[in-house]
Amino acid sequence: MLIRRATPADLPALAALCADHARYERSEPVAPDLADRLYPALFGAAPRLAALVLAAPDGELAGYATWSREFSTWAGSEYVHLDCLYVSEEHRSGGHGRRLIEAVIAEADGLPVQWQTPEWNTRAQHFYDRLGAHGTAKIRYSYR
Repeated sequence: MLIRRATPADLPALAALCADHARYERSEPVAPDLADRLYPALFGAAPRLAALVLAAPDGELAGYATWSREFSTWAGSEYVHLDCLYVSEEHRSGGHGRRLIEAVIAEADGLPVQWQTPEWNTRAQHFYDRLGAHGTAKIRYSYR
């Protein structure tokens, strides 16, 4: 499996993986025009988001990671927010998630990397613990 930067041609498959990810996390369905919405965020004049994809030898996408640079008021410095990390069910437990997150950490150029996972997703929590990451207790809120 190859990890590489996403390209505009990947957007339909990336949007499909996002939909699978949302279902897995018991979240709201993604917008039907998600690929169109992602284009400016990833490839527009001022991209706000970066994405890596996990591609099989035949080119089929089996996973992805997306992140953005953010600013922490408390630290007074930038950090990388890992928004999504997802590997399709049939490709899990093969080290691909670790490779994706390590690739994001490498792309972060030394900045701290932060992310979250649902409380019920103990499999992900154990994975992150094995990586040496530290969990923090917070409740995520959303408005609209």
